[in-house]
Amino acid sequence: MAPVRLVALMCLSQVLVQIGAYAWPALLPTFLRDWPIDNSDAGWITGIFYGAYTVSVPILVSLTDRVDPKRIYLCGVAATVAAHLIFALWVDGFWGALAARALAGIGWAGTYMTGLKLLSDRVQGRLMNRAVSGHAAAVGIAGALSFIFADALASAYGWRAAFAVSGGCAMAAFATIFLVAPWQQPRAKTLPSGPLLDFRPVLRNRAAMAYAVAYCVHTWEMNTLRGWAVAFLAFAAAGSAPGGWMAPAAIVTLTALVGTAASVLGNEVALAWGRVRVVRIAMLASIGCAVATGFAGTASYALAAALVVVYGILIWLDSASLTAGTTGAAEPERRGATLAIHSMLGYAGGFVGPLAMGITLDLAGGMTPSAWAAAFCSVALVVAAGLVAFEWLHRTASIQARGATASPSAAP
Repeated sequence: MAPVRLVALMCLSQVLVQIGAYAWPALLPTFLRDWPIDNSDAGWITGIFYGAYTVSVPILVSLTDRVDPKRIYLCGVAATVAAHLIFALWVDGFWGALAARALAGIGWAGTYMTGLKLLSDRVQGRLMNRAVSGHAAAVGIAGALSFIFADALASAYGWRAAFAVSGGCAMAAFATIFLVAPWQQPRAKTLPSGPLLDFRPVLRNRAAMAYAVAYCVHTWEMNTLRGWAVAFLAFAAAGSAPGGWMAPAAIVTLTALVGTAASVLGNEVALAWGRVRVVRIAMLASIGCAVATGFAGTASYALAAALVVVYGILIWLDSASLTAGTTGAAEPERRGATLAIHSMLGYAGGFVGPLAMGITLDLAGGMTPSAWAAAFCSVALVVAAGLVAFEWLHRTASIQARGATASPSAAP
C-alpha cells in the first residue's frame, strides 16, 4: 500500500474509533442531574479514562517495538467497542460508569500512540512529520465531533444510543484496518536490547523528555477543558440565557475543531520557526487565557463561549508539535518506548486534571463564579510549572548535545 494511502486510511480509522471518546463529558450535565453523583464523582469518572490509559500505555506501546503495531491496534479497537457497548447496555450509576470508562481508556491506549507507531514504522521523511500532524488532526476531529455526535443522539434517542452507535463505529474501524492495512513483522535488527519495560535509556534522552513533560501539562489542561467545558458553559448559560448562541455541546465541538486546525497550523509554523518557540508561545498564552476564563467567563454565556474557543485554540496550538518533537528526538529502535513514556506522562496529567478540577469546585463551594475562577487558576499554575520544566530540560539537552559534539575533538 502507498504510504499516503496508509496515512489516509489510519486517519479515517481513528475518526471512527474515537467518535465516542467524549460522550461522557458531552452528556455530563445530564448525568449530574439524573444520577446521585457530585462533582468529585464526575471527576473520577472523567479522569479514570486517562488513568487507565496511563497504566496500560507503557506496555501496549512498548510492545510495538517487538511485534507488529497492527496487532496491538486491533486489540485496542476491540476494547473500545466493548467499553461503549457495556456503557450502552448495562451502566446505570457511578461504579458501572467508572468500570466502562476505564476499559475505554485501555482501548484508547491501544489505538492512539500505537496507530502513530504503525505509521512511523512505514512512513519516512517529511511525510512522517505530516503523518504525525494528520494523525493528531484525525483524533482531534473525532474528539470534537464526539460532543455534538453524542448530544444529538442522546437528544433524539436517549444517552444509551450515543454509546451504542459509538461502539458500532469502532466496529467499522476494526474491520477496515483488519482487512485493508498491510501486516508487517518487525525486523530483527531493529529490536531493542534489554527488558520490555526498561525505560532508563528513554529517560536519559533529555530532548525527548522536554517535549514529554510539556505534553503532560498540555494534556492536563486539554482534558480538563474537554471534560468540564460543557458543564462550565451550562453554568454560564444558567445565569445568562444563551439566546441565539449555540448550545454548550456545539460550542465545545467548535472549540475542538478549530483547535485541531490550530494544531496542524502550529506544526507547520514549527517547521519554519522551530518547535521550541511555538511551544513556549502556546504555553504562555494558555496560562493567561486560563486565568481570564476563570475570572471573566461566568459573567455571560457569550463571553464564556468566546473564551472557551480561544482557550481551546491556544491549548491545541502546540499539540502536534509536542508529539512530533518527541517522535523526532527518539532513538529509532526505542521509538515505541519513547512514545509510551510521552503518552504515559501526557495522560497521567489527563487523569489528574479533570479530577483536580472537580475536587477544586467542591472545595471552593460548588459551581459558583469564585469556584470556577479557582479551578481555572489551578490549571494555569500547573501549566506555568510545566513551562519551567520544559525550559530546563531543553537547556540541559542542548548542553549535552554540545558536549557530545565537542568531546571527539577534545580527545588526544
